[in-house]
Amino acid sequence: MKFYRSHILVGISEASLLAGAEEFIKELRKELAKYDLQEEINVLETGPLGFFGKGICLTVYPENITYQDVKIEDIPELVEEHFLKGRPVKRLMLDTTSKYKPRLNYENRIVLRNSGVIDPENIEEYIGVGGYEAWEKAFTQMKPEEIVKEVKESGLRGRGGAGFPTGVKWSFTAPLQVPQKYVVVNADEGEPGTFKDRLIMEGDPHQLLEGVMICARAVGATKAYIYIRGEYKLCIERLRKAIAQAYEYGLLGKNIFDSGFDLDIDIKIGAGAYVCGEETALIESLEGNRGNPRWKPPFPGVEGLWKAPTVVNNVETLANVPFIIKNGAEAFKAHGTPQSTGTKVYTILGDVTYPGLCEVDMGTPLRTIINEYAGGMKKGFRFKAALVGGAAGVLLPERLLDVNMDFANLNEYAAVLGSGAILVLNEHQSIVDLLWSILRFFRHESCGKCSACRNGCQQLYELITKIKKGEGTMEDVDLMLTIADTMFATSFCALGQSPVMPVRSAIENFGDEFQEITKR
Repeated sequence: MKFYRSHILVGISEASLLAGAEEFIKELRKELAKYDLQEEINVLETGPLGFFGKGICLTVYPENITYQDVKIEDIPELVEEHFLKGRPVKRLMLDTTSKYKPRLNYENRIVLRNSGVIDPENIEEYIGVGGYEAWEKAFTQMKPEEIVKEVKESGLRGRGGAGFPTGVKWSFTAPLQVPQKYVVVNADEGEPGTFKDRLIMEGDPHQLLEGVMICARAVGATKAYIYIRGEYKLCIERLRKAIAQAYEYGLLGKNIFDSGFDLDIDIKIGAGAYVCGEETALIESLEGNRGNPRWKPPFPGVEGLWKAPTVVNNVETLANVPFIIKNGAEAFKAHGTPQSTGTKVYTILGDVTYPGLCEVDMGTPLRTIINEYAGGMKKGFRFKAALVGGAAGVLLPERLLDVNMDFANLNEYAAVLGSGAILVLNEHQSIVDLLWSILRFFRHESCGKCSACRNGCQQLYELITKIKKGEGTMEDVDLMLTIADTMFATSFCALGQSPVMPVRSAIENFGDEFQEITKR
């Protein structure tokens, strides 16, 4: 084994590729070779380091120094000063005076434990950090019903928004004696500000595959599909490589481990419909139909893809499964709260010092997430609100900053974890403008199947537009609440039921803004 003095881990993501990361790596290696440092300094590609809007980012080990927004023209100074003379370039370093803790406590992470550490395109690196050991355990040491029981006991709940207990969902499908069952991964993130699943897949695609494989083994499925958003080019590329490597290593295919068990995984690229985030609409799209939701029951666990029993899980949900099977339910329950076990991955956006990706225990206060993982508010700004859970989430005011972020506590405030997006607003941002943007999105994405959603989204958009122009009244504001409540009670699927949360929370928590902008 070759030993290096330092390792430079360059985060490769859609954003860093757009910033020129591939050319940067080539030039960095050339510059290191000029000083004969190529045998001492190892340049590696890894997954996203968790920074948003910071261009090319890299971390140097063992010094644990992080550079951000580095450009090709910075390479000569970086190599000469840091790697030749041992003097880190402070102007490019992450601000160490901030509370923000990049790559904080990797030992406490579950889903992101390998992101930014291993090469996501190398199966051997994943195996080297314990990857596929859970798959081996599930295959050789556990019966399918034991896998389901372990996941049940872990308390893992769906991380796609609904929060349904994962083990319970699997238990609907596992006992059914039918010729064909399926596992479907919902990787179709279509909500504004939501892309934590993209970063999970970019940083560690094999972990998702391992979760899919364990799920398939548990419920007796021999075919799995990853339904992924078409714009996620790098994710698609890395997943395809990961699947090919898994076949090459005999982890997928026919007669796995000479057991007689077969499993194939394919990728299905979505066409950009937000409604396909709803599991039955996703299944319709997989079958080649228009992505409209189905009537339930029957639920997919009993009658799903091509009328066969189908388990549909979110990316983050399945990425937790290898940890649970390898370490046991109790190890998973050591994170989070008794009612909301494990961790949660968030994307923190908006008016914070360091927009980024983090993973924290369930139950961590919103204030802690914003201050300690995103560096607090941008200099000179005050906190006004946080949109928690994505476009279909809830606007929380300053008095609720100390709410614990878990299913039970948020439910007390009619709030949800949702898609894991946290959008932070400063005191100058308009709640009315934000609500207008959200309702415009829902109007655009309504599939039109039911009149409650089709007409309701249009009416809500017209009313918020009227209010935004200063032409509305408080009667219009009250009407918005009535329409949103009616949509919640009568819409066919979750898309039409979702606008009530941003509408109600905006009006109830920031009613003074609506009073100021409306006619008396």
